[in-house]
Amino acid sequence: MSTKYAYLGPAGTFTEAALLQITKSEDQLTPYANVTAALNAVRNGECEKALVPIENSVEGVVARTLDELAMGKPLVITAETTLPVSFSLMSLPATDKSQIKTIATHPHAESQCRAYIAKNFPHAEIIETPSTAAAAKGLTEGKYDAAIAASIAAKNYGLKVIAENIGDNENAITRFVLVEQPGANSKSTGNDRTSMAVFIAIDHAGALLEILTEFAKHNVNLSFIQSRPTGRELGHYHFIIDAEGHVDDAAVNGAISGLRNICEDIRFLGSYPRAK
Repeated sequence: MSTKYAYLGPAGTFTEAALLQITKSEDQLTPYANVTAALNAVRNGECEKALVPIENSVEGVVARTLDELAMGKPLVITAETTLPVSFSLMSLPATDKSQIKTIATHPHAESQCRAYIAKNFPHAEIIETPSTAAAAKGLTEGKYDAAIAASIAAKNYGLKVIAENIGDNENAITRFVLVEQPGANSKSTGNDRTSMAVFIAIDHAGALLEILTEFAKHNVNLSFIQSRPTGRELGHYHFIIDAEGHVDDAAVNGAISGLRNICEDIRFLGSYPRAK
């Protein structure tokens, strides 16, 4: 039986490559223009699951994904996967390197190729796109002179690769999360991650310490913590937290119970196996 998946498109994105790692040939993979659209496809029932990027080892978090999971209509993470990322500079077949004055790509890709751009195209205008594959697709429509994307995008859109492996860090890795409607659960495997959004009522001295103390009391290690604005007012933040362990583990469950006594709200984002 096939499963319908949404992912950050268009075809040729790193997200698609990551999704191919965890799907079967009979599954239906549908690209969406941005993270919100991919997640909304699950929310409105168009797809059963969606894969979106959440964190890069070089650039850091994907803010849109964090904000959608914490503040949008609830979804839960049921799995994660990682993918090494490598960038290529590409153009239309007839374009000469000397003609490149505008380069399009996703902001995370641009930030990971700054040294190459500064050395080879110091005066080029950088144009932001929703994804690297969108940059490649737009290139075929004559919107700019070159694009930075995965090499597979050049193959998909009939583009010429000018340079490969142009990233500043050869070991760059992106983490992706698979999300579903609330109610979907992953069983404990002994090597899990639990994600949550933690909201405090009033910001005060020691607020973060109080949160961290609950995890320390139960001997739960944190692998990720990020503050994000709630949008209510200037200075009002919530925390996105990844803890090692499963919500069914006594230690993790105890820490979450303790947090409920000191926090305004906690949104459970899922317990799921950690990527190998």
